[in-house]
Amino acid sequence: MATVRTRFAPSPTGFMHVGNLRTALYEYLVAKSQGGKFVLRIEDTDRERLVEGAEAVIYKTLDQVGLRHDEGPDVGGEYGPYVQSLRKDLYKPYAQQLVREGKAYYCFCTKERLESLHNEEGIGGYDRHCRDLPAEEVQRLLEAGTPYVIRQKVPLTGSTTFEDAVFGSITIENKEIEDQVLLKADGYPTYNFANVIDDHLMHITHVVRGSEYLTSTPKYNLLYEAFGWEIPTYVHLPLIMGKNEDGSVSKLSKRHGSTSFEGLVAEGYLPQVITNYIALLGWAPKDNQEIFSLPELVQAFSIEGISKSPAVFDYDKLNWFNAEYIKAMGEEEFTAHAMPYYREVFGAQDKPWEVLYSILPARITKFQEIPGLLHFLKELPDYPVDFFVNKKSKANLENSPQMLQAAIPVLEALPDWNVTAIHDSLIALAGELGVKNGTLLWPVRIAAAGTQVTPGGAMEILALLGREEALRRLRAGLAKLQA
Repeated sequence: MATVRTRFAPSPTGFMHVGNLRTALYEYLVAKSQGGKFVLRIEDTDRERLVEGAEAVIYKTLDQVGLRHDEGPDVGGEYGPYVQSLRKDLYKPYAQQLVREGKAYYCFCTKERLESLHNEEGIGGYDRHCRDLPAEEVQRLLEAGTPYVIRQKVPLTGSTTFEDAVFGSITIENKEIEDQVLLKADGYPTYNFANVIDDHLMHITHVVRGSEYLTSTPKYNLLYEAFGWEIPTYVHLPLIMGKNEDGSVSKLSKRHGSTSFEGLVAEGYLPQVITNYIALLGWAPKDNQEIFSLPELVQAFSIEGISKSPAVFDYDKLNWFNAEYIKAMGEEEFTAHAMPYYREVFGAQDKPWEVLYSILPARITKFQEIPGLLHFLKELPDYPVDFFVNKKSKANLENSPQMLQAAIPVLEALPDWNVTAIHDSLIALAGELGVKNGTLLWPVRIAAAGTQVTPGGAMEILALLGREEALRRLRAGLAKLQA
């Protein structure tokens, strides 16, 4: 059996849309789940749409999500070059072969003539004006140097049927297929033509792409048949939809939220979360597992699990995934991700990072939320005195000053300043005072934080503030109460 070979063939025309990334991921999974090869090919024949730096975005994105290609412009391979513009001279002979065999023809129509065939909405197809020009006329125009394109000669009757691994058998009437351009006037091939030639020469066995290309597949098949080449397995993926405010869905676009990989990363979603989530947009595992590493996806993936139905990109679900990944992180990994945000709060100060690891993972959905949660550690907010009142803790304006007066000397006398030492001394003090733990800890926490809702309790906050700042705040709280 031939080795399964898939290719991701992006055009460097801007950012990486989640739809493109899902296509790349499924191409990778189709190949790797069957022990095959995943090829990267840069399709840059549409010269007008090229964007500076877009090729670097493709490499960076694939690297961030861990999709390593076996062959490509940067790693080479036996079927290179892997950039279409570097293969430019290869396509014309194939187009000319089809002309000789009567399966394609020279078209000399000017841009103006072609535009005149469209109605006001810009809709209208080519009228096959040059399809049956006499041979002498074609020769005369070529010798005169008249600009031309080469068009495919599509059968005018009958239909073309093809099999898709997801959508099954699909038939399109030939009369609905346009005589598409194969070679443009600048000598570059069109996207469709280059695709077929390159896929054949690179031995691509499975062509994976969005279902919006279903109706253009017969054009590809007619080319394969014209050359007498083997047709690859087609795998068309369901559309990705976005949820509208009124509950309806429409094709995913910017109005639904970030739709590019870079945009989602900038918003705080982890690359491996984005990969995990988009794997499930149109594919379902055999069991109910939702959290997958890339190697686990390779193990679980099968083409049979791909759905025909459109998938809905749900940002709430993506948030859930992100939170689950954060909760599952070990201390070292969590701290590495969190450090840029810790620095926003603490500057260059060193802190007991393990204390933050003990309280934050279960409380955040994205790392960007950290500065907002810890803002009170940077500077004490101006807070009203009635924050000290809490019914549940039995804390009030009468006993809060007494609690702080008792706590300050005990904390001042501590030889070690850490969560355990602070905890043990304050719990022991509550026992000596004959009060509930909360009655003592509520005013201590309010004085230390200046806010009623905090991640972590009094002990963690005191440890993070450090001895000097913690005691300064407790004394300030006592002064506020006494005033």
